[in-house]
Amino acid sequence: MKHVLGTSATAIRAAPLLLINVETEEGITGRAYLFCYISAAAPAIAKILEEVQHVAKGDAVVPHRLWAKLARRFTLLGVQGITRMAMSGFDVACWDALAVAVQLPLASLLGSAPRQIPAYNSNGLGLMPPEKLQDEAEELLDCGFRALKLRLGYATLREDIAAVRAVRARIPDDIAVMVDFNQCLRLSEAMQRGRALDDEGVYWLEEMIRHDDYRGSARLAQTFTTPVQIGENFSLPIGMNEALVDESCDYVMPDLERIGGVTGWLQASALAHIRDVPMSSHLYPEVSAHLLAATPTCHWLEYVDWADSIVVEPLRIIDGNAVTSDRPGNGLVWDDAAVNRYRMSGF
Repeated sequence: MKHVLGTSATAIRAAPLLLINVETEEGITGRAYLFCYISAAAPAIAKILEEVQHVAKGDAVVPHRLWAKLARRFTLLGVQGITRMAMSGFDVACWDALAVAVQLPLASLLGSAPRQIPAYNSNGLGLMPPEKLQDEAEELLDCGFRALKLRLGYATLREDIAAVRAVRARIPDDIAVMVDFNQCLRLSEAMQRGRALDDEGVYWLEEMIRHDDYRGSARLAQTFTTPVQIGENFSLPIGMNEALVDESCDYVMPDLERIGGVTGWLQASALAHIRDVPMSSHLYPEVSAHLLAATPTCHWLEYVDWADSIVVEPLRIIDGNAVTSDRPGNGLVWDDAAVNRYRMSGF
């Protein structure tokens, strides 16, 4: 990674990616990748994918049917954690194979078309001294970004406020600053800090408390004037539905791996559409750009450049917008030489 991502939970210095190729009997290859958070998870997910291959081999590439078949296979194990990750990565690659087979961009296959999606730069601004935050904020505005992600959750409210003010002092007033606490606060602390941040001009308050405390999050959303954002930890569309029923947030931002791949995203998009809730993405910007293009309540794309080093055509950013690939499929094609250069031990 170009920048260390210092969150309230841990500092992330490298992006362990597991690449998935789904090869059809007709000679089509669909591609996807998973961000594994820690390198040790990659072999475990790959092992589950061996079972996915065993169960799905010979079946037609009909993603929702394949998902249902795999969900039955893994019922007793549970479609969570690395099992869900494997299934989601497989699902994304299957949708890519379908789009490649009919020579359409994924966005077009989903009934939309490739277009530019407003993006915020999420490649840095971790927990660090104010002076470093200021320098990094300026750097992250390259390519015309009009929005940035700032991690908060310092030891004290005073330090959180200082971080926001430091960034705000260095960048233009019209740049949106989204703040993310990565679930580090108790509800009482979140109440105190959220009220204080209401006066600091931040765009949204993200995951201040435990991700599955939907009732607590609802209290925050009812209290603050600043919108509350959650969703990167929604586990499958049922998790998102529970949050929406509880009115736990103003915005949602599903993660492609956790929501259930493209199949799960489409269900989540329908839920957001019914309730008119703005929907953003979490990670996986290359594929998420296609999905947001087909999302009725499309809001923001979270941009990270972690896969740029291993793909032939990285996602382009022009004037702060992600330019959805117009090549067939989701746009992912591996740079084989780079893949070999970055290959993890054991693969």
